[in-house]
Amino acid sequence: MGEREVRGRRARAGAAAVLALLLGAVLPACQSAPSSQDSDELAAPRARQQTGWDTRPASLAAVGDSITRGFDACSVLADCPEASWATGSDPGVRSLALRLLGERGAVERSWNHAVSGARAADLPAQVERAVQDRPELLTVMVGANDACRSSTRHMTKVADFRKSVEEAMEILRAELPRTQVYMASVPDLKRLWSEGRTSELGKQVWALGICRSMLSEPDAVDRKSVKRRAKVHKRVKAYNRVLAQVCAQDRLCRTDGGAVFDFRFTGTQLSPWDWFHPSRNGQAHIARIAYRAVTAKG
Repeated sequence: MGEREVRGRRARAGAAAVLALLLGAVLPACQSAPSSQDSDELAAPRARQQTGWDTRPASLAAVGDSITRGFDACSVLADCPEASWATGSDPGVRSLALRLLGERGAVERSWNHAVSGARAADLPAQVERAVQDRPELLTVMVGANDACRSSTRHMTKVADFRKSVEEAMEILRAELPRTQVYMASVPDLKRLWSEGRTSELGKQVWALGICRSMLSEPDAVDRKSVKRRAKVHKRVKAYNRVLAQVCAQDRLCRTDGGAVFDFRFTGTQLSPWDWFHPSRNGQAHIARIAYRAVTAKG
């Protein structure tokens, strides 16, 4: 999602025509996000634990791809880090950092090292930058771009995906053995296709090259197209198994248990500009999933 080839097409004449259409459409600048505070956030902060998992880490760094950068959440074909589920400052999203650290703490003690278009192979370098901040919690969301390629044959191999994630964890542990890790699952790209294909404007944006392996010829239901989408879906599930397995080998790592993958994004939770990336509303739901995982007892 938000892969490099998409961003490189901004200057094309075809893109300009679509963008003019989108910007002239009667759409809200940003989707509304849940404004009520989760009831489980109202409890007083827990005392910091001496051993094991700390449900109230005092600082946070994020690595990953365009979802963590808030791509297309606030404006067309642009990052919107303030709407990031992990470190954003938008009170409507209530990012994980805001929920854990409060407004001032989120500004002073959270850092976003994610890059739109990043794949698992980019994760080790991102972690190397993140360790300089010495965060108590590191959030990881990566894998969508590994499946979103020009074709299914160019998707990242599962073994290579595993190697990159393991290398990133090794770098973290060599520098910060006590830093906790939260790994979010890769969203169900097939679900995003099934929702976004109901929008004619969305499909025009997809035609610019967004996630071709899943989104090319969005209305085609012939055997070849169905098989192609099924292959991408299977690869995403394989990436999520890898994330869960690597995390399970580290006592200070938690996953969302597949909650992001299982979340049934609707039009409200998708960007009004590309009908594929999370809107502010979608980012808020991802933040809620992360908060519950990080603060869960046991």
